[in-house]
This record gives sequence, structure tokens and C-alpha cells, in this order.
Amino acid sequence: MIFRRRPQNAQEDADLASREDPYNVAHASRIYLLPNLMTAGNLLCGFMAVVNCIHARLAASSGDGLYLNATAGEHYRYAVYFIFGAAVFDLLDGRLARMGGRESLFGAEFDSLADVVSFGMAPAFLMFFLILSPSQAFPWFRLIGGIFGFYYLLLAAMRLARFNVITNPLLYPGKKEASKDFIGLPVPAAAMTVAALVLFLLRLDDADKSLNWYALALPPLMALIATLMMSGIRYPSGKTVDLQTQTKPRTLGVVVLLIGLVILFREIAFMGLCLGYILFGLIRHWMRVRAAKRARLAPPA
Repeated sequence: MIFRRRPQNAQEDADLASREDPYNVAHASRIYLLPNLMTAGNLLCGFMAVVNCIHARLAASSGDGLYLNATAGEHYRYAVYFIFGAAVFDLLDGRLARMGGRESLFGAEFDSLADVVSFGMAPAFLMFFLILSPSQAFPWFRLIGGIFGFYYLLLAAMRLARFNVITNPLLYPGKKEASKDFIGLPVPAAAMTVAALVLFLLRLDDADKSLNWYALALPPLMALIATLMMSGIRYPSGKTVDLQTQTKPRTLGVVVLLIGLVILFREIAFMGLCLGYILFGLIRHWMRVRAAKRARLAPPA
């Protein structure tokens, strides 16, 4: 007996393709446990960073300089550590989603919303509350600090929105992003740079109690970092580095050396790494622009 297969019509083919498409209505809103659990950890760390900034301000304005048995400097350090923790969770959620093939539009949007808190709001609060002490000598400085803090938050949110747009698979169906670079300074890198600067300032304050004057340097640095987030300068993403990545002995030695320096010198080394990452992108961009200009001006062969 011969059974003939019933031919599929166009509607059935479309339904099958829709079910296999991970970005249809059903799949796009799916919540995968491990990646989104990491994103929730990111959001929790951002929330705790903001809370500790408020606690630091309460400690600074209290009579004995303490709040919850901790000084303002200690609360600021806790806020910085929570920002670092948020960066770790942010790294893990993307890795887990890519490794398990569990990427969804919901996960991307949830990650961006968490990043606005952890890497936008928390660094802005950190900078704003930290410069309130200098405002006692310079009354206008509080307004300046608020403007620069909001400028950073605004550009961080815009940077995340732009990233979601240019990486949305619905715009380029069936295609993967070919570039290994981020366009503009990544928001987590910007937040960690601000946090590392604050950590360095707190160390200087422990040495000579001159935090008021050192904090005056934060607003222009914040403005520079914020501007780089929405720039067209490319920064390496590191997304291609995984457990299967091979490297040369020299590269491995440099990585081990950098880890050792961070462990030994902590505040100084970490600030150097963050600023070095920013300078790397700027120098590479300048070299590319210069090379392109030379190519245009070169006479034809």
C-alpha cells in the first residue's frame, strides 16, 4: 500500500516557519531561568549601589559621621563593589544565553533595563552624592553636579537603546553581527571606570583627607566618559573569548601579570585598566582615521 504525502500549502509553510523562528511572539517573550536570573542579580546589585550612595550621604550629614555603623567612605566603597558585582552578572547573563542558545528579545530588553539602573543610575548617584561636600565651599557646584550626573544617565540610556536597535535580529533576519567591536564605549565599561575613579579618590581621601578637592575632577571626567558612550569610536567587545579560545604564551603571560597587578595594587591598577581601555579605543580610532586620510591623499598608482 502506498501512502501519498499530502502537499503543504503556503499557509502551513508559514506557520511552520513561524514556530521555528525564535523571534516570533511566543519565543520572543520567553523567560529562560539562568540568563535572566543573572540579569536579576545585575539589577539587585545596581539597586544596592544606589541604596549605599544614599546611606553614604546620610552618614556624611550625621553628627557622628556614621550610618548603620559605617562611615560615608565605607558606604561609597560598598556602592562601588556592587557596581563591580553588577558587571560580573551582566557578563554572565550574556554568556549563558549564547552558550545555551537561549537568547530572546525579552532577555535583551530586561538586560538593558537592568543596565540603566546598575550602570546608569548608580554611577550618576555615586558621582552626584560624592561632590556634595565640595558644594559647601562652592554653592553652585551642586547644580553643576546634578547636570553632569543627568547627562551621564541620559547618554547611558541612549547608548543602551541604540545598542538594542542596531543589534535587533528583526532588522537583519538570518544575519549575525560581523563586527567584534562595540560602537561607542560600552555602558558597563563606563560605569566601572567611574567606580574605579571613585575608589581611587577614596584611597586618596584616606591618605590626606582632601577628598573635597579631588572630587572636583569628577564632573568633567564623567562628561568625557558619557560622550564616548554615544560616539562612533569602536571598542573591543571580547564576546569571542570563551573556553575554546586559544592564545599564545606571551598573551597568557600578560593576562596573568595584569591579574596579579590588580590583586596587589587594586585601586590604582583597576583604574589604570579602565582608563587604558578607554585610551586604547581613542588611539586606535585616531590611527584608523589617520590611515584612511593618508589613503585618500595618496596618488593613484
